[in-house]
Amino acid sequence: MSHKIFSLGDNALTIEFGNEISVELNDRVLRLVEVFDKRSFTGFVEFVPAYSSLTIFYDVFTVRKNFPEFSTAFAAVKNSVENALESLEAPQKLDSKAVEIPVCFDRESALDLDSLAVENNLARQEVIEIFLSQTYRVFMLGFLPGFAYLGEVDERIAARRKNSPRLKVPRGSVAIAGKQAGIYPLASPGGWQIIGRTDIELFTPNEAEPTFLQVGDRVKFHSQNL
Repeated sequence: MSHKIFSLGDNALTIEFGNEISVELNDRVLRLVEVFDKRSFTGFVEFVPAYSSLTIFYDVFTVRKNFPEFSTAFAAVKNSVENALESLEAPQKLDSKAVEIPVCFDRESALDLDSLAVENNLARQEVIEIFLSQTYRVFMLGFLPGFAYLGEVDERIAARRKNSPRLKVPRGSVAIAGKQAGIYPLASPGGWQIIGRTDIELFTPNEAEPTFLQVGDRVKFHSQNL
């Protein structure tokens, strides 16, 4: 499968496998993460996985010191990445965690559920049932600590972002934007359509693993209202 590797500033590079929401592409990202988890290079700092790309940060001085045969730190890290990519050619089964998340869909919590239903020519309960019927994949984390981008939402309940974002979205709000779903781990401004709320703590900074959801997790929602 084709890919692009390009620099991102002086101390990072990005490996891009495509430009779409795709389980296949996201699998390649996570498999590359596993490779560097097991066998990173000297000077490696951290990686940031996204939908279809992986950004790797490195310490320029350490890389240059340990790989003097390369003209730049970027060239050295790119070589390590190319070697790692060769190991991705054979498909491998990825470990993923199944997660259940309860959601309250009452009107106090589901601030945009009624308008989303009207916009999609559905009854309120139909939107809930369609949303609950899916198992969602955590494609990436971002925006806020512990905010998971989930996909894909059924086309029948896909929703555009709000024209005017809210100044404060309540913590735990479950929301839709396009064919993505997400859960706000903290109260913050936001423009996604809110269809419910959960009491699950998604970000606990004092824990060894501060984010409740991880990239690759399989998320199933169930209703607290039933």
